[in-house]
Amino acid sequence: MARGRFISLEGIDGAGKSTQHTWLVEYLRGQGHVVVATREPGGTPLGEKLRVLLLADPMHLETEALLMFAARREHIAQVIEPALARGEWVVCDRFVDASFAYQGGGRGLSWKKLEALADWVLGDLQPDLTLIFDAPVAIAQQRLHAATSQPDRFEQEHAAFFERVRAAYLRIAAENPARVRLIDATQTPAAINKVLEDIVATL
Repeated sequence: MARGRFISLEGIDGAGKSTQHTWLVEYLRGQGHVVVATREPGGTPLGEKLRVLLLADPMHLETEALLMFAARREHIAQVIEPALARGEWVVCDRFVDASFAYQGGGRGLSWKKLEALADWVLGDLQPDLTLIFDAPVAIAQQRLHAATSQPDRFEQEHAAFFERVRAAYLRIAAENPARVRLIDATQTPAAINKVLEDIVATL
């Protein structure tokens, strides 16, 4: 059986990534694919418990990174790899690039430490395609404030934090042109849908 395809969606909070995640999953199912829709942190019972801690409890930045990768190891072992082996498509709302953007760019954790964790936890696994939804921080924060009445620990961060996260995502896109597609998230949802259709067709 042919191995499935792995797509990750990334972007700063408020860029519209989660909305497009829902749309993309339904679009791919409509194309006849068996699709596993999942997210990080989370994706497994243990991962969802860690998600609650990560989004609510203050902690040292290295603790934060280690918990993110602990949840990711479980996610890969229990969900992602088995689904790909069955020939299914996995569409994940955030994956390892989020650690480099948020803990690396936003928090200032050494990228070398994050690379060491990624080598250990991921092995050879990488998404076949990563979609980074990019929007100016001011626009993303307007959307976030309109949609969220109880922001989590990350969503409460100041604009300068998200500027660093966005810069890290742009760096990731520039350094990984074969895997990453940068999406202008200021477009209408319908326009973004069309862009995604064209990109996914290349898989």
